[in-house]
Amino acid sequence: MFQDRLAEVAARVAAHLGEVMTPLGEEPVAEGMRYASAGGKRLRAFLVMEGARLHGMTDDQAIWAASAVECLHAYSLVHDDLPCMDDDDLRRGLPTVHRKWDEATAVLVGDALQSLCFELLAREECSPDPQVRADLVLSMARAAGAQGMVLGQALDIAAESAARSLTLDEITRLQAGKTGALITWSATCGARLAGAETTALRAYGDALGLAFQIADDVLDVEGDPEALGKAVGKDAEAGKATFVSLLGMDAAKGRARELVDVACEALSGYGAEAECLREAARFVIAREM
Repeated sequence: MFQDRLAEVAARVAAHLGEVMTPLGEEPVAEGMRYASAGGKRLRAFLVMEGARLHGMTDDQAIWAASAVECLHAYSLVHDDLPCMDDDDLRRGLPTVHRKWDEATAVLVGDALQSLCFELLAREECSPDPQVRADLVLSMARAAGAQGMVLGQALDIAAESAARSLTLDEITRLQAGKTGALITWSATCGARLAGAETTALRAYGDALGLAFQIADDVLDVEGDPEALGKAVGKDAEAGKATFVSLLGMDAAKGRARELVDVACEALSGYGAEAECLREAARFVIAREM
């Protein structure tokens, strides 16, 4: 059920992004936006769409927010890959944007994708209720900015030159921003669209985001670079503290499994209707692990 729904969402997002980017023309920045936002599993979009379905919202409405979060995620990857950040040559098995074009184009592509995210959330098609649209924009700004993803990235960069390694609490805070904030926003988005309570889905998203990052840390050690479409082993080379380096491989995997149980339990109030979201949580730690 989950894999079918994930594929369905991925196809819908690809088609929708194609439509909304058509007016942008064929300039290098527009081409870079299409290139950077193509592919990927679309897990964040899936969380938006499935959370919306759980609250009686149609896919035709939820697709706007689902596409928005994929634009924001794509922007973060483009900038994260830059030489001044993680300096990666491959993303999803293809040359990173700054390698295919140049660094200046990559910066602008990321900027434009971020702007497009907020445009999609602010459009009336996303929600006929201006208060809902305002809440989506405000919550996304907080999740993506200096209280969330950007903060996490800044803490990650600072840790590379710090005199000591991060503690477990510090790495948890870092990753709650860098990876988790956008996943939690995606998990709560469907409830926001419906004007419903977000507490249960926030708890689900928080646990899912942390489990996702632990799985990423495991994959950086054990993963196949061809299957992942990017280099592995970079955290160890950079001397970064990760959940694996702090806990050990077995304990890190065990912690990820515990977090999946927490995520699934948070959905208990939704009953069988939330089974697809539970499958998503289990999938997160099964990725090549």
